[in-house]
Amino acid sequence: MIIRTPFLFIFVPHMLYFFRKKDPNRPTNFNIKVMHWINRIAIIVFLAGVIYKLIEVFLK
Repeated sequence: MIIRTPFLFIFVPHMLYFFRKKDPNRPTNFNIKVMHWINRIAIIVFLAGVIYKLIEVFLK
């Protein structure tokens, strides 16, 4: 199984989601803050699952 470089670039926008600056024009309320935290948790769980599967495949 060969992993090509463009495959890795699909994760870059997801990782930048964690490190973006606060936009002063964006409305902030409790619902939006909770939505963003749920999105972060979902991305982390997804990446953990992908890493787990990759380790499982390569160790067999």
